[in-house]
Amino acid sequence: MTQDTTRRFLFLQGPHGPFFHRLSRMLRAAGAQTWRVGFNAGDRAFWFTPSTYIPFRGTPDEWPATFKSLITDRKITDIVLYGDTRPIHAQAVAEAKAAGLTVHVFEEGYMRPYWVTYERGGTNGNSRLMDMTIPQMQRALEMSDLDVPEAPAHWGDMRQHVFYGALYHWFVMFRNGDYRNFKRHRELPVARETMLYTKRLLLMPLIALDRIIATARIKYGGFPYHLALLQLEHDASFQMHSPFTRMEEFLDLVISGFAKGAPQHHHLVFKAHPLENGRSPIRKIIRRLARENGVKARVHYVRGGKLARLLDHARTAVTVNSTAAQQVLWRGIPLKVFGKAVYAKPEFVSTDPLPDFFAQPGRPDNRAYKDYRRFLLETSQVAGGFYSARGRRQLMRQVVDLMLAPDDPYDALRSGTAAPRQQLRVVT
Repeated sequence: MTQDTTRRFLFLQGPHGPFFHRLSRMLRAAGAQTWRVGFNAGDRAFWFTPSTYIPFRGTPDEWPATFKSLITDRKITDIVLYGDTRPIHAQAVAEAKAAGLTVHVFEEGYMRPYWVTYERGGTNGNSRLMDMTIPQMQRALEMSDLDVPEAPAHWGDMRQHVFYGALYHWFVMFRNGDYRNFKRHRELPVARETMLYTKRLLLMPLIALDRIIATARIKYGGFPYHLALLQLEHDASFQMHSPFTRMEEFLDLVISGFAKGAPQHHHLVFKAHPLENGRSPIRKIIRRLARENGVKARVHYVRGGKLARLLDHARTAVTVNSTAAQQVLWRGIPLKVFGKAVYAKPEFVSTDPLPDFFAQPGRPDNRAYKDYRRFLLETSQVAGGFYSARGRRQLMRQVVDLMLAPDDPYDALRSGTAAPRQQLRVVT
């Protein structure tokens, strides 16, 4: 690929850590120009090129006008961001699309942990996948012969993820004097968030022990069980693309549906998100709701860990819209979802009322799901990770070429212009 000196990229907020800086460096090596807008000291700490760093110290009301001036004055052709629903990003995306800019959106992988998501225009509930049918994907795959890797079984760089999260919030908490107007997109105070990240980092051994004990009780209990996949309550997919505002609403719905419909010898297992940090007393809420519904002895809670160990014997799974549901579908396990999700296709997910789903679930169309999975691995899922050095190196080998390509990954596959994709040997 020849150098393209006409491309001018403006980076907004990215995943915690140095990924966005490394990405910009690779884009500059390809001939493009890059800048970064920082909204707090955490953003500044992970951008190591001061000459291309643009601090935004204004109020949230001033951001849309500032963004318009930035893209005009610097003749920006592309914007790059992580997640598209936080207010500063949603406003920027709207302005960028109106100005005809290319919008590059990164997100955690729809098939994490060995892939990250790269799409243009939007992700999750704003993804182009929401409007695509399985037959359309199957037609696009007719020229493809990708050998699909096995489903991942664990989060590849959890310790680095927690470390960079704690470090980022430390900078925001103690070094944010130059950004007095900064307003977080999450409601929890930054001091509380920093404390929770640090606490989780220190308590990882005890959390692991608690998880091992809970998992052993389920493994050796000898009972059939249904699995509920939990998400972070503040996660954009939960807040912006679901009917719930609090996790307790989902917990109440699931436990009452289980009590009404599941056979009396079946159990219900709630699996916490790997990054759940205790901001919400989920375990206490589950215990209270289970007691109120008369199923206290049949409801369990597991703090993170490998999903595969629980999926191996699960009868069904329910979730709001967790990406972990991809592993459920890969195994052909019946699935019920309540929010907007890129995998919520009629071929895969149940439309039955929850008590009926627990009583007599129907299996997903496994052949259709395999085609869907192949389609994602040929398009929006890029091998690698944001947080570990190894994951970032792996990601860089492909993602810059995808960003510089004239076609969106979905259009490139349909038109036959998609570049070869890196294959992974997944070790579980």
